[in-house]
Amino acid sequence: MDLKKLVATWEEKGLLKRIGQPVSAELEVTEIVRRVFEKKGPALLFENVKNAGMPLLTNIFGTWQRVWDIFGVDSEDALISRVKPLLEIEPPKGLVDKARALWKIKGVTGNLPKEVGKARCQSRVLTGDGINLADLPVMKCWPDDAGRFITLPVVVTKDPEKGVQNFGMYRMQVIDERTTAMHWHPGKGADIHYQRSKKLGKPLEAACVLGCEPAVIYSATAPLPPDINELILAGMLMDKPVETVRCRTVDLTVPANSQIVLEGYVEGSETFLEGPFGDHTGYYTPQRPFPVFHITALTTDNDPIYPSTVVGWPPFEDAILGTLTERIFLPFIKFIIPDIKDMALPAAGLFHNFVFASIDKRYPGQAYKAMDSIWGLGQLSTSKVVVIFDSHVDIHRQDEVLFHLGNNIDPLRDVVIKKGPLDILDHASSEEGFGGKMGIDATGKLPEEGHKRPWPARALVDDETKKNVDALWSRLGL
Repeated sequence: MDLKKLVATWEEKGLLKRIGQPVSAELEVTEIVRRVFEKKGPALLFENVKNAGMPLLTNIFGTWQRVWDIFGVDSEDALISRVKPLLEIEPPKGLVDKARALWKIKGVTGNLPKEVGKARCQSRVLTGDGINLADLPVMKCWPDDAGRFITLPVVVTKDPEKGVQNFGMYRMQVIDERTTAMHWHPGKGADIHYQRSKKLGKPLEAACVLGCEPAVIYSATAPLPPDINELILAGMLMDKPVETVRCRTVDLTVPANSQIVLEGYVEGSETFLEGPFGDHTGYYTPQRPFPVFHITALTTDNDPIYPSTVVGWPPFEDAILGTLTERIFLPFIKFIIPDIKDMALPAAGLFHNFVFASIDKRYPGQAYKAMDSIWGLGQLSTSKVVVIFDSHVDIHRQDEVLFHLGNNIDPLRDVVIKKGPLDILDHASSEEGFGGKMGIDATGKLPEEGHKRPWPARALVDDETKKNVDALWSRLGL
């Protein structure tokens, strides 16, 4: 569903609040959003943002009810059912083959992006001196932020060698009326395109899409394999193709039902000292040079809405996005790593500090095999601490995690320390993006794993007693 239809739907359901009082996009909106998210409150449409020419919409992904509306479903199971056909194939032999095969089977073709000739995101087209980012209610979220940051952009780039587009989410610091910084990390899709363009000595064309279908916004954050079109995932999750339109000044296609599109290019040699920025880690990320984005056109709907989000000391709505990714991609992870029965990426662990996984343990060392498989899979390769539990453990409950973690490990025997890649925002590592990682085997131990004493049996009520109490229960008055 597109953004304006969602606004109307949520208003009808009482899931959106219009705010007519004058509010500043500098710091004030952040604090309002923090308080509302904490209460699991509504999406917020600020209609009177000081010194801005359009309303600002925030807290889009703030509750699970709104998430299900975004995809047109009523539950997690209904959403997951839309991607399950991808798993009904004969498993290829290698991990890479498995990942790529998921996108080449029957069912995907019905949700391929569909290009159209006209789109409402181009109802107004501004170029040259007509472009002014000051008209957008771009937020300054935290006191020590370097300035105003576009926080919910879908950034579109094209591989200059393969011609394949990528849709990613990278924050953009506003420099002046017609330029921003582009904060893409090494190895991300846009950065790969950028580095290839630099080698060819050519500018990289780019577009910043604001207010497209929230399903597309989510898909831009999803950990997809390189060269896989994020719009296919969005189309599958919505169960309808994403319509696209060709940009006016660059050779890219963008979601047609967007509110605002910034078209332009990045010069390979030009950088800007971007930051600091209060990030999802809860800390400010330091200044670093990033490419400069020059805007050649600003196109909009007739009455555009500017979407934004807040990240900072967790939790904010990015915690819901992370959990959504965990649940949507769990079937794919289980398909590629059959040992895994369930996985949890706790929001307080920022989705890369901790990974809890459970296995149906059958042989010595299986927990370590599962750890290595997790560390070898896409963005999970940056996980700092991986803990493996038995399949009976509910790894989504903190009390069960801590109970079995404390009860089942001998740190001298069950902990592995190794080096490897870490999230680029990990400020505790000795080097940026590289440092120590820990694996913990919290499963019950076998004699072959160095535990010579018998592993104790779990003290649980037997099935016969449960049946006897079931028969008494209604008469006990409890």
